[in-house]
Order: sequence, then C-alpha cells, then structure tokens
Amino acid sequence: MPITDWPEDERPREKLMAKGPQALSDAELLAIFLRIGIKGKTAVDLARDLLTEFGGLRALLESDFERFSRAQGLGMAKYAQLQAVLEMARRHLKETLQRGNALTSPDITRQYLSVQMRGYRHEVFGCLWLDNQHRVLEFEELFHGTIDGASVYPREVVRAALRLNAAAVIFAHNHPSGVAEPSEADRLITQRLKQALNLIDIRVLDHFIVGDGDQAYSFAEHGLL
Repeated sequence: MPITDWPEDERPREKLMAKGPQALSDAELLAIFLRIGIKGKTAVDLARDLLTEFGGLRALLESDFERFSRAQGLGMAKYAQLQAVLEMARRHLKETLQRGNALTSPDITRQYLSVQMRGYRHEVFGCLWLDNQHRVLEFEELFHGTIDGASVYPREVVRAALRLNAAAVIFAHNHPSGVAEPSEADRLITQRLKQALNLIDIRVLDHFIVGDGDQAYSFAEHGLL
C-alpha cells in the first residue's frame, strides 16, 4: 500500500508537522529524506531495509560514497544531498555556538566538537579558541595522526593562541577506536599544554575526547584539569 493511502497520522511528513521531528523513528526520518521508495517498497520500507543493511542511522550517514552508492535506492544524487544536509547541520551548530558563550552552552559545545571530529578514521587534535568573554574565535584542527595517535606540539599550540589573540581554549581530539576514555598520554599532553599556555595567560577550560558514543568525555567534568 502506498504511503498516500496510509492514515494521515501515520504518514512521516504529516506526523512530523503535527508532532515534531523528535516523534519520528529513524526509519520515518530517513523515509522523508529518501522521498520515494522503489518498486514494491514504500520509502519507509526502503528506509527500514537500509538501516538494517548499514547497521543503523549513524553508520549510513557516515558511510563513504562507494559504500553508500552500492545500496539499493541510493546513488550520487542522494549522497550529494546527504552531504549538504550534514554540512548545514555542522554550520548551524557553529553559528549557534558563535552567537552564544562556550561556557553557558556546554551541550552545544559538546555537540559541535563531536560532529566536527567523530567521523575521522585517524586521530585529530583541535582547539576551540575563545575570547575573554568565552565567545568563539575559531575552531582549528592543529594535528593529524595515524589511528594510533597524533603528535601534539605545545609550541604550535602557543603560536596559534598568540596569532588569534585568544584568552581561553577548549581542547578536543577523537579516539578512532570509539572508546572515549583518556589514556595516560592524553593526560600528560593536557598538562603540558596547560603549563605552556599558563605562561601566556591563556586558560584551558576543558579537553573533550570524542569517541563512538553520544557523549564526549570531559576532562573538566572528571576533575582532570
């Protein structure tokens, strides 16, 4: 039965307009993105099959073009459309954070850093530079490494801070393994960076580790700063 023949409160678009996007399942949200199904399957049926095939919504969203385009009902146009949607989401988070304050918007800060860094297959270390009112100046990816780790140089971090005339910083890096727990090396480099930045009066507010879960690990919340 085509979706147009379903009861109105069960159709994904109508349900979204009536109850909001949070009321929809992953399959229903994906069906709205797909817009149409394929022969013998509605958009919702196709969406359910795709979620099963990829192992979930996040795996589908983060798949590369080759993997994405092999799936039934997908292709270059849908991949381009998806990348545009994801980039708009990243820019929306960035603009929201820039309009506010990194300390009074901790959830937005965490979301922004997670979205920026979660998809990498290698380790990346970045700095969210802030002014003296803790407003965002810039997010900068400073070091890229292998899957085993990134070499982080305090001298380069200090140089970047001076270039931007920053007053504070939030560090962030990802763990491609998916485990968002700090290693001993993570703890040591955080202290080295904090000591180096103290010399030029720049406050280290937090260090987030982005793993596979929804919540990035916060050094500040765990008393490690």
